Parts: sequence; C-alpha cells; structure tokens
Amino acid sequence: MKLVIANKAYSSWSLRPWILMKMLDIPFTEDLIPLDTPEFRPRLDAYQAGSTVPVLVDGDVTVWESVAIMDYLAERFPDKAIWPKDQKARAFARTIAHEMHAGFRALRQACPMNVRKVHPAKERGEAVDKDVARITHLWNKALSTYGKPSGQGPFLFGSFTAADAMFAPVVTRLATFSITVDAASQAYCTAVLGSSAFRQWHHDAMAEPWIVGYDEADEPVRGPFVLPH
Repeated sequence: MKLVIANKAYSSWSLRPWILMKMLDIPFTEDLIPLDTPEFRPRLDAYQAGSTVPVLVDGDVTVWESVAIMDYLAERFPDKAIWPKDQKARAFARTIAHEMHAGFRALRQACPMNVRKVHPAKERGEAVDKDVARITHLWNKALSTYGKPSGQGPFLFGSFTAADAMFAPVVTRLATFSITVDAASQAYCTAVLGSSAFRQWHHDAMAEPWIVGYDEADEPVRGPFVLPH
C-alpha cells in the first residue's frame, strides 16, 4: 500500500490516515509531495485521484479523502478495530469524526497546523473559543463514556481509532498556538503527542527543508514544538 501525503510540518489531512496506519501497524510506503512547489500538481495528477492529498493506493484501488481512506482501511483490515467494535461507541466515533471533517473552520483558519513552532498564548477570537469548547466537550464525552471506563488506554475510545486520527491535527494546533484546555483534554493531547507514531511524524517534519507562506508570518514565536516526555 502507498500513502500519498504532503509536508509533515503542515499537512493536517495527511497526518490523519498516516498516524492511524502507523498506530495500528498497517504497513505502507509513503510518497511525500511538497506543497507550494512546481512538482506538486503534476505528481499528484499522476495518481488520477482527487485534487488534494492524502491519497491511498492499494493495488488497483485508489482512494482519496481522509474519512474515505479510513473506511476503506476498516474494510480491508477488519481485525484492526479502526472504528470501535461496540455499536454505540462506533456510532459516536463516526459522528464526531464527520463533525471534525465538516466543521471547526474558525480554528483551522486562525491556527494552521505547524508542528515545528509554538506561538505565545493570545486571544484568538470568539469563534475559535467556540470551536475549542465544542471539541473538548466531544473529547470529554468520549473519554468519560468509552475511553477511561474501557481501561484499554488513554485515547477517546480506549485504544487508538480513526476518531483519534481525525482529531490529531487539532491536538497539534492547540500546542502550536498555546491554547489552554481542561485537564482531561490536556492529558489526551499529551497521549497523542507522546505516541510513537506522532514522534516519528514530528522527527520527519523537523528535518523537512520546505517552508510554506504562513510559516513566515510576523506572529512572534515562543519556541520550537516540544514533545511530552
């Protein structure tokens, strides 16, 4: 299997299926096409897929869009529990994953993903605060209902699932822009950032030579993106 992605420093959509496949030990190779370069469009067009990354190629099957990729993987690897096995938990996981896919535009626009920098805390606006409040509400509901009671692990539904993969870029945004959340949500963020898969993603991102426009913004930088110990 091959996963086509963009810069690990910035590509939130690429992170989603990548971290899911790494966390669940699904073997794949990657083809990274750097953003804002002349090679991006022709290399992506060669896959005859969508107009954006990620793209998953599995033999003669090509899938694009993160949720579609995850659903394909769930069918391809039914033993991996990509979605929770319990019906009620699975329904909630799919619901919040799709809400993430379709919403939270204020947070996305005000706080673009960048896993190489941390900015000082500041007011980001009412719309961003509303998005963060909604996200942490969903996290706390999942953790208290399905995660912690399962005793399986620190993730939303105990073990790492597609729902965690969908929210992984949000976790990085909160860290990059020094956005404070409640203790349970912070513990969840620490678990995601401290995972072996994200550590590999971050290591690779720090080594990338490519820089996109918003990485050169005038906003002050507090320091580098530091992973939890």
